[in-house]
Amino acid sequence: MKIDRRSFLVKSAGTVAVAASGMMGAPWIRRAQAAEFSYKIGTDLPASHPLNVRLQQAADAIRKDTDGRLDLRVFANNQLGGDPDMFAQLRAGALEFFTLSGANALSSLVPKTAITGVGFAFKDYNQVFAALDGDLGAHLRGLITKAGLIVQDKVWDNGFRQITTSSRPIKTPGDLQGMKIRVPPGRLWISLFRSLQAAPTSISFNEVYSALQTRVVEGQENALAVVETAKLYEVQKYCSMTSHMWDGFWCLGNRAAWEKLPSNVRDITSKHLNEYALLQRKDVAQLNASLQKTLEGRGLQFNSPDLGGFRDMLQKSGFYAEQKQFFGEEEWALLEKVTGKLA
Repeated sequence: MKIDRRSFLVKSAGTVAVAASGMMGAPWIRRAQAAEFSYKIGTDLPASHPLNVRLQQAADAIRKDTDGRLDLRVFANNQLGGDPDMFAQLRAGALEFFTLSGANALSSLVPKTAITGVGFAFKDYNQVFAALDGDLGAHLRGLITKAGLIVQDKVWDNGFRQITTSSRPIKTPGDLQGMKIRVPPGRLWISLFRSLQAAPTSISFNEVYSALQTRVVEGQENALAVVETAKLYEVQKYCSMTSHMWDGFWCLGNRAAWEKLPSNVRDITSKHLNEYALLQRKDVAQLNASLQKTLEGRGLQFNSPDLGGFRDMLQKSGFYAEQKQFFGEEEWALLEKVTGKLA
């Protein structure tokens, strides 16, 4: 059959029109739409840390369950600046969410949140989460809310902090005497290590590796998961299992940004942020259980000091009495309700 050029063009045009019509009506084809709300959440830990892994999963679940209305982007490893910078951004509305230690920059706004980091207060995780998921946590969330921030119910885990050094293991409090040790910016860290006769130096986390590498400081203190993910074992030789302080992250939000979200989107966001916080706690506990062997394989030498001498020194130095006076009778009673008598 002979088909001339004009017939071919007419038939082709008709075929395209029918195909286009079919495509427009196809129920399985969805147009890509930009999120109604595009928010950021900043953290100071490496992307491989369980905090950021679970935050990303929470963000994915939030995006799915809000039908793409809220796109929560995770910015790990101080991409948006150090803790003080990100906290300032959060309060100004330039950053919508931020995970922050109660003993760190948050205590500059809400000083009593630092009570969770009192040295040698918690003996184990059971005590930590009995306090933070119980009366003490509820009280602290109330103070954070009064300060104008949004805070989620469940705190994320950073673990018990251990001391690493390049010069010598810490076996007794005397081994800390005069040692330049990096601590986060925060009153409680300074007070604790000064009471142990060390020389604490506040340095933002994004500068810790280089400070250890260049011997600006001899040591630092962090949870084992941070030592691993930040590769601090490359610039440290000893790890002393002092478990001197528990540290965790409140998931904070900017109030104006939060209130822009419809109530059902807020409910979905809180649901997933709190659910994944509980999963992250399990991740950190499992990770810490295996990390000593891993880090030993990377060259760190471990020791387990007798912690009684450290507590005795803090008692004699007046550290606990000072903290009780600073935090107040009500907060101290809520802490000792779980830990037992400290001062």
